[in-house]
Amino acid sequence: MSSPETPYKISISDSELSILHQKLALTRLPDEVEDAGWDYGVPLSDARRLLARWKDGFDWRKVEKELNEEMPQFTRDIEVEGHGTLNIHYVHKRSSAKEAIPLLFVHGWPGSFIEARKILPMLTEPGSSDVPSFHVVALNLPGFGFSEGSKKKKFRLAQYAEVCNKLMLSLGYDRYVTQGGDWGFQITRTIAQLYDGKHCIAWHTNYPDAGGEIPTSPDSADTARNRWFLNKSFGYHVEQSTQPQTIGYSQTDSPIGLLAWIYEKLVQWSDEYAWTDDEVLTWISIYWFSKSGPAASVRIYYEFQLSGEREAVNVCPENPRPSIPMGWSRFPRDIVLYPIDSVRTVGNLVFHNEHKDGGHFPATEKPEALVKDLRAFFGESVGKEFIA
Repeated sequence: MSSPETPYKISISDSELSILHQKLALTRLPDEVEDAGWDYGVPLSDARRLLARWKDGFDWRKVEKELNEEMPQFTRDIEVEGHGTLNIHYVHKRSSAKEAIPLLFVHGWPGSFIEARKILPMLTEPGSSDVPSFHVVALNLPGFGFSEGSKKKKFRLAQYAEVCNKLMLSLGYDRYVTQGGDWGFQITRTIAQLYDGKHCIAWHTNYPDAGGEIPTSPDSADTARNRWFLNKSFGYHVEQSTQPQTIGYSQTDSPIGLLAWIYEKLVQWSDEYAWTDDEVLTWISIYWFSKSGPAASVRIYYEFQLSGEREAVNVCPENPRPSIPMGWSRFPRDIVLYPIDSVRTVGNLVFHNEHKDGGHFPATEKPEALVKDLRAFFGESVGKEFIA
């Protein structure tokens, strides 16, 4: 199924850092219309500031050291049916609590394992009979970060789910729970469908895609946000779903192109979260230095669009609505907001919490709130199964 795990430390070569700095030094920036603000995209002033910081002030070696110290990392070769063996990078931190629940955290785009950084120490803290603790596994999905990506066509949701399930089993977690948003939702939904009750025994999401048409009526704060996303922020999805190789050239060769493409989403998809420049540059540097290159991460959009897998029945006709408990933490500034009746069609929704603020990246924006929900939901739904 998989090879033994190998301890991993992030260590980008001096030559790779040198190439990055050469490219940053040769950057050409576009001009900008007067009073553009964010109307036309990333403001030129933001791009200049981040470029200058990345080139002259951002200390990647310091970031490497911090990530290596905070997040225990490993790699493992995992065989994927029809796609050969992929080397998968992941974080694995066990709790000292005997009754801890194995939790798989699955990121989305434009995220990576870095999304688990704030919640990792919180989740692994010893809990109590009412507040469970977790053994946390946070992988880089194939083609993201320091995980190898497949170069074969049709690497789809079932293949991502296969990697995740095999990873958990290889770590000795025969039964586990999951948390995911963005692509993490689509993948954990697939895990729930394919391994319903046998291995995956509950799942939680902060972004449930209920399929069908995105709600844009009647008028409300939710539909205003949905309309904004469709009319003003959906272009990336169309490009990555139809021509991933084309956008891949600029992402792979141009640091400022990659920065602007991702920075836009970090700002506009969050709820006025105060991103620091170094925080932004850390997220983007992980893409720049990724094992398979930034272009590999966007191919999931193309395969997803081609397969029609947004509708759950197309992923797993035998089990489109998994029966295991499902939890949902709803943050009001997410990119698409569905009514609860629609979300109930996705799974066996037994936990639902409406938050007053927060956006598409709650593990970063609202880590305490997300962790509190995970403890409440999983503690109630499956906690007793793991008490020694």
